[in-house]
Amino acid sequence: MRRLLGVVAACLYIGTPGLVAASDRTSGVKSVPGWEAVGRLNILGRSMCTGTLVAPNMVLTAAHCLYDQRTGKPVAPSSIVFEAGLDRGRAIAERAVAKAVVHPQYRYRPAGQAQIGFDIAVLRLENSISPQDVRPLQVSGVPKKGDAVGVISYTYRKANTPSLQQPCHVLARQVETLVMSCQVEFGASGAPVFAVRSGQTPRLVSVISAKAAMGSKPVSIGTAFGSTLQAMMHRAG
Repeated sequence: MRRLLGVVAACLYIGTPGLVAASDRTSGVKSVPGWEAVGRLNILGRSMCTGTLVAPNMVLTAAHCLYDQRTGKPVAPSSIVFEAGLDRGRAIAERAVAKAVVHPQYRYRPAGQAQIGFDIAVLRLENSISPQDVRPLQVSGVPKKGDAVGVISYTYRKANTPSLQQPCHVLARQVETLVMSCQVEFGASGAPVFAVRSGQTPRLVSVISAKAAMGSKPVSIGTAFGSTLQAMMHRAG
């Protein structure tokens, strides 16, 4: 893998998560079957990440989203609200978080020194979301170099409305880490990376961990899934 420069954890702290320009649109997100399982994580009422419903009461996101960047301490799970299918300020379902489980090998580091490879977390919701309202997305295997993928995320530019980027491609893979041509902005931490298969419900293959540069080319870094994820979900449940 070529040397990565400028890795930055893509978690955004903003004063009021609800502010966006009135001209924001879903950028084709509605063309992706099951996109409503993606939602915004409102953290402490002052920061945000992106998460994905993977079971009626489970959300997958990036581990670094669960730490206060000012203090480095974990935030209380009860201070996090998952807003499923948030579009122009309206969510299909909102649920508070009851429990958070981070990857056992993850260690938080300050922004600009992001730990990649183990940057995933599972959140158990206080109350389940009915599959009739939002159908959870399924987790799939690890993509190969050259595979086409897509990303749905909430960012500081569009905090109330999801953005879609597809197709982008896997440029390199090393153990649990993927390097992709997808370009992400702050707030996209924890955003789902899904396999691009026309007309099919997307399957999650990674979550966004950081933005970086490969030479002069901007890239994104994702954490792939392994057997540890199932153990994390079991612990969260």
